[in-house]
Amino acid sequence: MTAPRTLVQKIWDAHRILSSEGSDLLFVDRHLLHEGSHHAFDKIAAAGRSVRHPELTFGVADHYAPSHPDRATADTLTMIDRLAVNTARHGVRSFGIGDRKRGIVHVAIPEQGLTLPGTIIVCGDSHTATHGAFGAFAFGIGASEVAHVLATQTLWQKPPPMMRITVSGSLPPGTTAKDLALHIIGRIGTGGATGHAVEYDGSAISAMTMESRMTLCNMTIEMGARSGIVPPDDVTFAWLAGRPMVPQGACWQDALAGWRQLRSDPGAIYAREVVMDASEVAPMVTWGTSPEHVAPVTGNLPKGQPEALEYMGLIAGSPVEGIEIQRGFIGSCTNGRWSDLLAAATVLKGRTVRVPLLVSPGSEAIAAQAEKTGIADLFRAAGAEWGSSGCSLCVGMNGDRVAPGERCASTSNRNFRGRQGPGARTHLMSPAMVAAAAVTGRVTDIRKLPLADISEFADSGKTGT
Repeated sequence: MTAPRTLVQKIWDAHRILSSEGSDLLFVDRHLLHEGSHHAFDKIAAAGRSVRHPELTFGVADHYAPSHPDRATADTLTMIDRLAVNTARHGVRSFGIGDRKRGIVHVAIPEQGLTLPGTIIVCGDSHTATHGAFGAFAFGIGASEVAHVLATQTLWQKPPPMMRITVSGSLPPGTTAKDLALHIIGRIGTGGATGHAVEYDGSAISAMTMESRMTLCNMTIEMGARSGIVPPDDVTFAWLAGRPMVPQGACWQDALAGWRQLRSDPGAIYAREVVMDASEVAPMVTWGTSPEHVAPVTGNLPKGQPEALEYMGLIAGSPVEGIEIQRGFIGSCTNGRWSDLLAAATVLKGRTVRVPLLVSPGSEAIAAQAEKTGIADLFRAAGAEWGSSGCSLCVGMNGDRVAPGERCASTSNRNFRGRQGPGARTHLMSPAMVAAAAVTGRVTDIRKLPLADISEFADSGKTGT
């Protein structure tokens, strides 16, 4: 009999082709590309190789996609065109500008039903861990590894140590998966899960929607982890059912039967265990230059991080609530989904922003749903800029920038120095908290604001179907 195995170890075992000197050659089920993948295409061209499995490879224009046509530069257009040319040359399906299925890769690909339980998914982007929300083993890879997968559909990897984070109880009103993720990072630090494959467990995780699970797995990378995963369940299967590229008919029933077996064994061993109660989570705000520089909105700034506080222009010991904000951003692969827009809309309805707010939906399908239901008009009526889908102000490489010295309340995943532009100061928080900051001009506890009824804008249809 074999020893009890974790879910990631089971997926790993099922994909192992051979082993050598402590590493395993794994088969890759889905290889996702974006504009930055052009170096890998150059490498296989120089070696005279072609894409081994174009039918398992998918491109998405997102990092350089401008949120407004006027912000497109020669560099951004060149990068987008390179992706289109390279994927077309190798017969790879790519969702480019103008494609209704396009969006941020970690939003649009799941919408199409390409992210499935039990698969191995890789992409030249660290936040590929997002797809672990579906019970997939998903992780980011470097340029040379992208070339290897293009040429062979395989990848050499060393088995990562396993880690389990168990979250019991329920998230309090006014808090979200983003707050939980920042709470965990604040507790264990950005190195607290370094190199680990993190599995999420507990009643608070089971109660989460798929979009919340995607946010949580997305932010797992900010703990230093290799990947994050949530075992698939009925919530997963209901979200996937009927999407364009999932198995259909009898194949769907066969797939379900297999997916229901994707659980860690009782007694499986984890190198590290973290246990916490969701009731302890509050609306969180980052104040410094690392995701671990975070505090509850009701907290005060620490006295032990002078360099980070100086960069941010903040005073040690002062309250987090009330920090002035000059700009807001709602979007990214962390919080650009339909539920994120709805959460922000409950704050913005009937109010007007005091600072510029850019809203960039996570996919063209979400943008279309927002137009259809009227949510997009609600944002416009509040004075927000409604941008096109893409990575937008998260990465600052597509024409969107935060000016030097400006503070931006952002739903993105990183607050590094210059992440949103040279000299930019980023405060990470949930979509509703960003909306609250935009209408008040300062960091505001969302629990103090009356929220609007937006049921008139609700649409039960699935984005992307």
